[in-house]
Amino acid sequence: MAKTNFLTIDEYVKTFPDDIQEILTAVRDQIKKAAPSAVKAISYQMPTFKLNGKNLVHFAAFKNHIGFYSTPSGTEKFKKELSKYKTSKGTAQFQLNEPIPFDLISKIVKFRVIENIASKIKM
Repeated sequence: MAKTNFLTIDEYVKTFPDDIQEILTAVRDQIKKAAPSAVKAISYQMPTFKLNGKNLVHFAAFKNHIGFYSTPSGTEKFKKELSKYKTSKGTAQFQLNEPIPFDLISKIVKFRVIENIASKIKM
């Protein structure tokens, strides 16, 4: 992947081989289904979904995994479910040679939507 100034998620996805494009598209679709009001964007040169002007989640493809960035609160809330994956503060790595946990991605996104709405109400 040479280009680094992506304007859309589709543009980002198209830079990968077909098998990775399928996974990225499925991740994108899962996020959109879990957060239908979220807006597609590129942030930090990664596919991003925003809600109420704030980053909701990011995802990206790497050589051996899909990185899913749900903020530290998203990773902490689902620590038990994410325990079989490599994680760090706000990040989970889903290995490409294993099934991608789309149901878990959906749960995390729905949690982040609730968190986002709650933070807007507090403002």
